[in-house]
Order: sequence, then C-alpha cells, then structure tokens
Amino acid sequence: MTTPNHDTEPNDDLRFRLLRQLDVAPGQSQRATAVALGISLGRLNTLLRALSAEGLIAISDRPGPDKRARFNYTLTTKGAATKARLADQFLARKRAEYHALHAELSGSGSSFLPPLNRTLPMNSNLTPIQELYVSQDSAQKLKIDAGDLPSWDLTPRQICDLELLMNGGFSPLKGFLGQEDYTSVVENMRLADGTLWPMPITLDVSEAFAEGIEAGQDIALRDQEGVILAILSISDAYRPNKAREAEMVFGADDLAHPAVNYLHNTAGPVYLGGAITGIQPPTHYDFRARRDTPNEMRAYFRKLGWRRIVAFQTRNPLHRAHQELTFRAAREAQANLLLHPVVGMTKPGDVDHFTRVRCYEAVLDKYPQATTSMSLLNLAMRMAGPREAVWHGLIRANHGCTHFIVGRDHAGPGKNSAGEDFYGPYDAQDLFRTHQEEMGIEMVDFKHMVYVQERAQYEPSDEITDKDDVTILNISGTELRRRLREGLEIPEWFSFPEVVNELRRTSPPRSQQGFTVFFTGLSGSGKSTIANAMMVKLMEMGGRPVTLLDGDIVRKNLSSELGFSKEHRDLNIRRIGYVASEITKNGGIAICAPIAPYTATRRAVREDIEQFGAFVEVHVATALEECERRDRKGLYKLAREGKIKEFTGISDPYEAPTAAELVVDTEGYEVDNCAQQVLLKLESMGLI
Repeated sequence: MTTPNHDTEPNDDLRFRLLRQLDVAPGQSQRATAVALGISLGRLNTLLRALSAEGLIAISDRPGPDKRARFNYTLTTKGAATKARLADQFLARKRAEYHALHAELSGSGSSFLPPLNRTLPMNSNLTPIQELYVSQDSAQKLKIDAGDLPSWDLTPRQICDLELLMNGGFSPLKGFLGQEDYTSVVENMRLADGTLWPMPITLDVSEAFAEGIEAGQDIALRDQEGVILAILSISDAYRPNKAREAEMVFGADDLAHPAVNYLHNTAGPVYLGGAITGIQPPTHYDFRARRDTPNEMRAYFRKLGWRRIVAFQTRNPLHRAHQELTFRAAREAQANLLLHPVVGMTKPGDVDHFTRVRCYEAVLDKYPQATTSMSLLNLAMRMAGPREAVWHGLIRANHGCTHFIVGRDHAGPGKNSAGEDFYGPYDAQDLFRTHQEEMGIEMVDFKHMVYVQERAQYEPSDEITDKDDVTILNISGTELRRRLREGLEIPEWFSFPEVVNELRRTSPPRSQQGFTVFFTGLSGSGKSTIANAMMVKLMEMGGRPVTLLDGDIVRKNLSSELGFSKEHRDLNIRRIGYVASEITKNGGIAICAPIAPYTATRRAVREDIEQFGAFVEVHVATALEECERRDRKGLYKLAREGKIKEFTGISDPYEAPTAAELVVDTEGYEVDNCAQQVLLKLESMGLI
C-alpha cells in the first residue's frame, strides 16, 4: 500500500488545508504544521510565503522560550473569506470522488446528488453544517484590525440576517448577495449557480456611505451599540430595481405590503454584496436558554436520538387549535415536534415577542416533554407568502428538521390596496410541494382546525362530514383582538387560561391603554389650536397623563438643529413619533400636531406607536386658500415670494391621508366643536 503524497495534491486543496490549520492553531511550530498536513518543511515555507504575499495571512513574532514556535500566523479578513470559498470547492471535489468510487464499487450511483441539484449538501440532517465564524484567536485579532476599517451600523433587520448568515441558518449563502446572485434570486428563485434560494438577502446602505467605498474593500459591520460583529469583503455595490424586486418577490409593487413599503421607504438605495467573515454573534439578553444555532439544534437532536423532526413556524401566541394541529402533524409525520417561533421582526401590529414567548412557555407543559422541544428563531420575516414558505423550509432544514408545517396563506401580509388577499390560500403549499424534494424537507399540510361543540373537540374543517348537524365554533384573530380590547370573555375552548392571562397583561382594555392622537394638515389649518383644546379636555377628564407634542414646540426643544429639507422634516416627524411611542407604551396620552406632509413617514410613525397602543390619525382638512387667508405668521406670503424654499402646499407637496381615523374641517366650525368631534371618535374606539 502506497502512502499518499500530499506535496502533489491539488494546489487549492492544500491551500485550504493550510489556512484551516493556521486558523485552528496559529502559534503551532512549522514542523508540527508540516506533519499535520503531511508535507515537507520546504513545501510549507513556500506556501507560507505565497499566502503572505497574497495578503491571506499575517506573520508576527511569537515571544517565548520555545525556539520551535517563533511565529504567529493569523488569517486576515481576505484569508478568512478565501478559506470559506476553498472549503466549498474542497467539499465538492470530495463528494465527486465519493460518488465516482461508490459507482465503481457498487455499479450504481451514490446517494449524494450534485451540489447544483440539491440545496443541502449533507446526506444527514444531523451532521454539522458550515458556519462563517473564524476561530476565537483569529476573531480577537480581526476585531482589532477591523477597528480601523470603515464601518456600517446595521439596522435591526440586517442584524437578524447577519446572525443567520454567520451561524449557517441561511446556508448555502456565504454573505450578502452580489448583483449576479441577487438578480437570479429575484427572477428565478435561484442563486447564479442554480442553487434554490427564494429570498434576496441584501445589505442596503445609504447613498452617502456607498460613495465612500468600492469593490474589493473590507468594511466592519457593527450592531446598534457599535460592537463589531463581522467583516464584509465587498464584491460589488449596485442599485437594485426595487419595483421589479417587489413585483417578483412579493407579487406586487403595492405599498400596502409591509415589506414593499420597507423596500421603498426604509431600505437604502444601494446594495452591497460580498463574503462575510464572522467575528461574534449578536448579543441577546432575553430568553438566552431558548436560542439555538442550527448546529446546536442538530447536536440536540443527535443527543436525544431524534431522526424525524417536524417544525412548526409561528409568529402568534399558541391557542388550543394550534396545539391540536401540531399534535396531528407530528402523528402524521411520525416525528418529534419542534416549536420554532420567530422572535425577530414580524408584521407591524403583531404581539411583541416577549409576550409571545411567555405564552409559549406557559403552555409548553401541555405537550409531551419526551417528544417536543422549543427553540427561538431570530428571523426578520418578509411576509412574502409562497416564497417565504420555501425560505422557512430551507431555514428549518438547516436546523436539522425533516418536516415542516405549512398553513393556509402562510406568511401572508393581509389585504392589498384593493382590499383583496395578496396571495391565494394554498399558493404557499403549492410552491413548497414543488420544491420539497430538492430542499430536503417534507411539507405537512396545515389543517384549518375548528371546534365542534357537540363533540367538544377540534377537528379539521374539511374533514367534518356532518356540518349541517353540528355547531362549529371559531374565533378569528380580529375577533380575539376585539375581545381583548373591550375586556370581553375569551372562552376556554378557544385558548388556555395561561395564554389569555399573558395577553391581558400586555393588552389591557383600550380604556386602560396609552394612545396617540396625531393631527396632520397644512400650516394654518388649525391643528395646534384643536390639539391644545383636546389636551385641556383630556386633562379635565383625568385618569392618564397627557402630553402635547406641537410641531413648533418640538422644533424648539428637540429639533433646533434641523432645517426644512425633506430629509430633515422626516427626521423631525420620526422624533415626534419616537417620543409619542414612549408615552403610549407607558400608558399616557400623546397629542401630536405637526404638518407631517408625507404618507410614508406618517405610516412609519403609526407602525412604531401601534406596537404599544392605538394610533388615531386626524386629518385637519382645511383648504389651502383658507390657510393662506389665516396666515398669522406671514409664511405663505414669504413662500409665494420665493423667500421660503420647500414650503408645504406651495413649493412642496402635502400628501393628504386617504385612511385617517377622522377628518375634521375647521371652516365654519368653532374650535370647541372640532375638539368634541375628536373626543367622540376616541369614545367610539373605546379609548376614553
């Protein structure tokens, strides 16, 4: 038997093995490294010089008495990215060799499929998958080096994406998508190499930041506290066609879709693509024992001996119908059950994840402990319906699951601008079923469960043959929110008392919640006057603290450094919205009276506030001519003369609300009457 000569193996494979060895043992002696690789010292020295010349490793003196270990070898950012790329090539070649050998010995092909035809490269759902983190020693060195790099402060959504890139949740992605991969994903649901991937994972940045960087450059990615999480080696910077992205990924370029609205009104105009070198994961202070990486879940399943695992995706509290359908799904798949709720970003208006996790923990003992587990997924949902279902399946396959529950209108965002559902009720199931073999995870249909009163049990709606002879009960999400809002009874057949108690703690009756009244209208329309009258009337009623955030007052105290450009006006309104959200969260009443001319900004403020309480938009719809006639400050006159630039209603547009909770016309009406209209609206909504 001959001994393999590693000096003659393919150059890229040897470079990969050397980079891996230096990453694992940066201070090891050259002789030990050569022995580990099975090559001569001369060959090793040649390779080390070549890697150093390419900028893949940094060599430094190692102090100490050991003459055999005189140097430290540390992977640079470029070296870490190269190691990740070469790892894929190495694995692909080894798989091809295995396939050829299996065919030679057995006369048939192996169970491995070519990489382009299968998203998950491993033949077992329990073997470890590749992460993008460097070793701890390299991370410490890179963190110091990255301190001198240009840096980008990640948004909450980008932090969610980065975490799943680094820990393998988004495998096979090695970073944010470059333009070629992005275009292919948008158009075909596949990466440029043909691998199935339905969702564009992109790093959007501002125009100003993009102007200061270029392809081939490294940048540090920081969390919102400035901690460096990773380094991005930029492959390209490009401007996406956002309308096309919305049409292909979300089905329509319709701002009623929360992800489309985010795409056009929040995401930056430039996307950066490139490989990620992971330094450390984001820090989570909440529910730390419940958060698991894909490899931690796979190790957990191996330890318990679980081979078939069905995952249940949820962004809502668990009620009795959910319990029954998960029981049925596990029995149908003959699998163990993983409750895998999303705790990243979900749909605006959803119950906050703190409340949801407390609800899950409150009912976890209703499930058999030997066959059920729960883990939290820090995912930023896009509410993309069919594509999202496939995306969720790939993520669960990366976590080691073999089955996935897909429901009616999975990850649907609700109604479009025409009042119709964005997606058909079974579109997600149809698309998932088309790709499930390639994905390596099997779909379990979500059954629509209803309560049959006569039999005192939940049953799948489409399996009830005697519908005319029994009483079928169900409570929709809208009805549940109404009952919580009005303090009405929620029956035990619908939910668990423990869940209802948690929901009532977070969502007390509206008359006990904080809320925001947001007046918007042209300058001189009467917003501030009505808002002042409202403040006095609410303070007279008592019960909750009342704060007035008038546009002029905020400009003086919070935004004195801002001008009147569109960007600065938006920033001013966002500041007002932030303060109002804090007041609302803490049970007070915020009355806001800015001009707020832009629909997108008002919508963003609404979403911020509705996490904590009601948002009541009041459009003070006084005509422009009447506002000019009042013009106590002479602003319209100056604007007409061109002395004030970008003045709302004259040289800059006012986008009137189309779905305000209340429209008030001040012409011909006393202030007291207008304020009374607002009070009556608040009373009809149960807020006072």
